Amino acid sequence: MSNFEHDALTEKIIGCCYEVHRLLGPGFNEKIYAKALQYQLTLEKLSFEFEKEFNVVFKDQYVGKFRCDLFVENTVIVELKSVTGYMPVLFKSQVLSYLKASKVKTGLLINFGNPSCEIKRISV
Repeated sequence: MSNFEHDALTEKIIGCCYEVHRLLGPGFNEKIYAKALQYQLTLEKLSFEFEKEFNVVFKDQYVGKFRCDLFVENTVIVELKSVTGYMPVLFKSQVLSYLKASKVKTGLLINFGNPSCEIKRISV
């Protein structure tokens, strides 16, 4: 049994990411991958918001906001990176913080920067 909610949806998103990486390969900046992924998600008939803003609340006090790269089907936060080599732990922490602040259960951290597309599912 999986710990991740929305497995079918995350599998579909991951398939889109692999298709983008397969056709573009590593080496582009994050914005190129973001635009290509948005197009691929549209082809797969998935709804999404680009750079969706969420409020951050601390002890019932609004303290600011953050933007995730993509919010797919009002269910999954997707954060895109294009870094070569080892992906810093900070990126996973970023997605975890986004999930907690937004009360969204599932996130995907995608790195297009290496020869293989690196994908981490994160759940709270």
